[in-house]
Amino acid sequence: MAVRPRHPSKDIEAAVADAEAQGWTWHKVSGHAWGKLYCKHHDRDGCTIFVWSTPRSAGNHAKAIKRDVNRCPHKDEEKNDENV
Repeated sequence: MAVRPRHPSKDIEAAVADAEAQGWTWHKVSGHAWGKLYCKHHDRDGCTIFVWSTPRSAGNHAKAIKRDVNRCPHKDEEKNDENV
């Protein structure tokens, strides 16, 4: 698999790296988005987060990415699967 390019904003790059550390995957998309993050739950019900290339406020966008990653309802399902 190809290596993901670094995001120009250090705050957003850190948020994306944190999401990847929690098992999320990054995919390149076309258009205004820099990429898209997918949670481990890769079916129709899985969580997705768009990562914008030039948001109005990089700090706020990074906080939103972290918040959405932490609110993923599938994180709890994965913990339950590991305990079985």
